[in-house]
Amino acid sequence: MIKWILILLVVAAIAGLLGFGRLSGAALTGAKILIGIVLILFLLAIFGLVALA
Repeated sequence: MIKWILILLVVAAIAGLLGFGRLSGAALTGAKILIGIVLILFLLAIFGLVALA
């Protein structure tokens, strides 16, 4: 999933440099959503491991 985040960030950066504001915003929004999902899953995994120990 981190691979998709990096791809979306690169697409957003290139689209922003070329002047495609809407495409850049859409890619950035997708990256933000995926970052949120990754952080939530990471925190759940950490708290699950702490609760088991």
